[in-house]
Amino acid sequence: MKPAISSTRWLDRIERAGNALPHPVTLFAMALGLVMVLSQVAAWAGWSVRKPAGAAGEGELVQARGLLESDGLWWLLSHLVDNFMQFPPLGLVLVAMLGIGVAERSGLLPALLARLLRLTPRALLAPMVVLLGILSSVTLDAGYVVLPPLAAILFHAAGRSPLAGLAAAFAGVSAGFSAHLVITALDPLLAGLTEAGARILDPDYAVAVTANWWLMIVSTLVLALVGWWVTARVVEPRQAGVELAGAQESRADNGLGADPGRGLRHAGIVFGITLALVLAAVLVPGAPLHGEGENFARWVEAMVPLLLILFLLPGLAYGFAAGTLNSNHDVAQMLSATIAALAPYIVLAFVAAQFIEAFNYSQLGLLLAITGGQWLASLAVPAPVLAVGFILIAMLANLFIGSASAKYAFLAPVFVPMLMQAGLSPELTQAAYRIGDSVTNIITPLNPYWVIVLAFVQRWRPEAGIGTLMALMLPYAIAFAVVWPLLLAVWVALGIPPGPGAPVILG
Repeated sequence: MKPAISSTRWLDRIERAGNALPHPVTLFAMALGLVMVLSQVAAWAGWSVRKPAGAAGEGELVQARGLLESDGLWWLLSHLVDNFMQFPPLGLVLVAMLGIGVAERSGLLPALLARLLRLTPRALLAPMVVLLGILSSVTLDAGYVVLPPLAAILFHAAGRSPLAGLAAAFAGVSAGFSAHLVITALDPLLAGLTEAGARILDPDYAVAVTANWWLMIVSTLVLALVGWWVTARVVEPRQAGVELAGAQESRADNGLGADPGRGLRHAGIVFGITLALVLAAVLVPGAPLHGEGENFARWVEAMVPLLLILFLLPGLAYGFAAGTLNSNHDVAQMLSATIAALAPYIVLAFVAAQFIEAFNYSQLGLLLAITGGQWLASLAVPAPVLAVGFILIAMLANLFIGSASAKYAFLAPVFVPMLMQAGLSPELTQAAYRIGDSVTNIITPLNPYWVIVLAFVQRWRPEAGIGTLMALMLPYAIAFAVVWPLLLAVWVALGIPPGPGAPVILG
C-alpha cells in the first residue's frame, strides 16, 4: 500500500537538500578542510579531557591535535598513502567484488536469482533480505560488500525497486549489526569491556559472553519485521516510477548463456567441492583454516578471500558450461570490467579515507563523546531515564566514532558502574549500548562502509548523492531507534534476563 504523498515529503526534502550539496568527493574534501580548521581552533583553545577511571590508559589526558600546525600537516602528508591503502573497506571491496563480479557477469548470479524468485514468495523478499543482513555480522564486515548489491539485483529481477532491496540489506547489515541468533565476535569483545567497568565497584564481577544472547535473538526477529514494514510502507513506495540508469545492464534475464541449466549444474558441483575443501581446512586439526588467528578464528579472518573463491570458481564453472565464457581472455576482461565499474568508489574512498583518518587524528570525536558522556553522568535523573539517555549518547557517539570497541572502551567505565549504583546490571547496560551503537550506523558518512553503499546506489542512479542515501536509510534508523529501545524497556519491565544467567536488576 502506497503511503500518502505528504507522509514522505520530508524525505523528498532531505533528498533534494542532500543532493544539492556538492559531489560527495568534493564534500568529503571540504569536510577534511573543515576538520583541519576546527582541530586547530580546538588545539589553540586547549580543549582536553581525561579518560574515565578504569579505561585503558587510566586517567590519560586526551587533547585536541591541530592539523594546521607543523606536526599535523606532516602527519597528513606522511600518511596520505597509508590512509588510502589502509582504509578498512578498500581491500575488502576490491577482493570480494572480483569474485562477485565474475559470478554476476558470467550469468551465475542472475540464473540463481531467477531460480530463487520461483521459490520465494514476492512478499517475503524484504524480510528475508533484512534477516540475512542482520545474520551477516558473523562474517565481520563482508556483509556490507556482498548483500546490498545482490539484494538490489534480486529486487530488480522480481520487478521491484533495486534501491529498496539495497536499503533493506544495508539496514539489516548495519543498523541491526549487534543483533544475531548466535554468539558472534562482538560478544566477547563487549563482555570484556563491561566486566572491566563492573569491577571498578565489584572486583569479582564476571560478565559472560552470552550476557545479551536472549535479547539479541528476539531483537533479530523484531528488527527483521520492522525492516520489512519500513521497506514495504515507506521506502519502496517512494521509489515507484524512479528512472534507473543501471536497470538495463543488470537485468536478471540477460546474459545467461546458451545453456543456463548446464551452467548451474556445473557451478553447483564446483561449489560443493570447494565448500567441502573449505570445511576440511576449517575442521581438520593442522589444516590452514583450523584454530585461532590473530584476533578471531582463522576462517573468520580469511572470510574475504573465502568469499572470492566461493564466488569466483562457481562463476567460472557456470560461464564455461553455459557458454558466456570461451577463453581465459574472457575471464581477464570480466575481471577488468569489474574493477573498472568500481572506479567511482575508489576515487571516493581516497578522499573519504583522508577525512576519516584526519578526524580520528584530531581527537575531536573522542573529546565530543567523552564530554557528552560526562555531562549525562552528571545529571541527577532516575536510572531508567539514565539508561535511555545512555542509548542516546551511544547513538550520538556513533555518528563520530565508528568502532564499537573504541566507543565502549571509554563509555563503559563511566556508565557501567554508574548504572550499577542505580540498580541496573552491567549486562543490561551493555545491551543498551549495543542498541545505541547500531541504529545510527546507516546515517553517518563516518561509517567507512557508507561510501561503499553510496557507490552501489550510484550504479542504479548515477546522479544520486548523499541526500539520496540519507533519505533511503533515515526511515530505518528512526524505526529501529524507536522499536529497539522499547523492546529493551519491555524486557526490563518483565524482568526477563538479557542472556543466560544475566540479571536485569542488581540485588
